[in-house]
Amino acid sequence: MTILARTEPSTTATERAMLDGWLDYHRETLITKCAGLSDEQLRTASVEPSTLTLMGLVRHLADVERWWFRQVMAGEDLDALYYSDEDPDGDFRVSDETTWDRTLADWRAEVAAARTAAAGRGLDDLSEGKTSGNRTCSLRWIITHMIEEYARHNGHADLLRERIDGVTGE
Repeated sequence: MTILARTEPSTTATERAMLDGWLDYHRETLITKCAGLSDEQLRTASVEPSTLTLMGLVRHLADVERWWFRQVMAGEDLDALYYSDEDPDGDFRVSDETTWDRTLADWRAEVAAARTAAAGRGLDDLSEGKTSGNRTCSLRWIITHMIEEYARHNGHADLLRERIDGVTGE
């Protein structure tokens, strides 16, 4: 596996810097799990009947970044990238036409937009938008949730990568 440089989160930073550091660390971990694989390998499902793939995880997390930071925190009126009411699992679904280059570009754009949406806000600032349950969230809650979301899916990514080429690691 190609090991990409990941920045270890600080052990002495302020709360905001520490939360941002852990989120970035988990973002980098996901992309590291995908490094060095072909589009075909990135579309390889775990084990039947599951259709979960590494590329599907990255697509999902692009939509999750978009939802929590842009739609909920910043209150932007946006459609999802990959899923819809008619296809609620569309973010996880990949086809032979789904490419890593496009998926990675979308994910990177959403991470950059998420950083912009969070910039200049304090951890106690409340969201301008609402969750699907009509709740308001603090930025602290959103960042903490995103760390949890990435950590959980990085565990899935570990298993998927091991299935593809036997590689395991952090």
